[in-house]
Amino acid sequence: MVIRMSLKSAFLAVLFMAVVTYLPRVLPLAIFRREIKSTYIKSFLKYVPYAVLGALTFPDILYSTGTFVTALCGTLVALLLAYKEKSLVVVALGAIVTVYLSGLVFPLT
Repeated sequence: MVIRMSLKSAFLAVLFMAVVTYLPRVLPLAIFRREIKSTYIKSFLKYVPYAVLGALTFPDILYSTGTFVTALCGTLVALLLAYKEKSLVVVALGAIVTVYLSGLVFPLT
């Protein structure tokens, strides 16, 4: 089934997407004209990108290997290494090696 879109509909769709993309960038500038003084709000805004990134990637991490057990093992090792403030390369390699070794112990059924 082929859906044909008129030029007017395509233009309106592009215009709508432009507005929806532009608003989240402009609204904070329009609302917060002065510097934010509250340390609570500053600390909250500082960690928002990390929280969003974690919320977007965490569900995929648990199903990335095909086996929940190996993914969980890799995730736990990565969290432990990150908690001990190891570098990103060490955390990633530790998780990869753990997933590989736990895959040998818990093979796919």
